[in-house]
Formats: sequence, structure tokens, C-alpha cells
Amino acid sequence: MHLTVKQYDALEHAIARGSRIAVFRRGTEYVVIPERLVLRNRRECVEARHPTTGDHLTLWLDEVDGVELVR
Repeated sequence: MHLTVKQYDALEHAIARGSRIAVFRRGTEYVVIPERLVLRNRRECVEARHPTTGDHLTLWLDEVDGVELVR
């Protein structure tokens, strides 16, 4: 799945503000704080951290079903 322009905007705003996003992948919802949007091996990924534990996560955008800003 490709993200829409609206989803990319929400992601970029969340990175700039340190806001939470909900990422949906294979039926699972991940609520994370995105830190960077990067390109690795010609694939886009979001480097994020878990808001409670601080654990780092890498979420590959080509595996994501959707992204929403958590308000």
C-alpha cells in the first residue's frame, strides 16, 4: 500500500511535533512516536519509539496498511 498525501502530511507533522501516530499493519495497531522518515535499501521506513517503554521500532511503509494521527 502507498500512503496518501494526507497520510504523509500527518506523518511529517507528527515527526516535527513529537505527536503520536497509529500505524496499522497486518491487523495490528501500533501507537508510536515517530522520530524520522528514512530511506534504507530503496525502502521507506519510519524510525519510531514506543511512548510508554521508549523501545525503538522500525516500521517499513511498504508493509503498512494505514497511518492516522492520534489526537
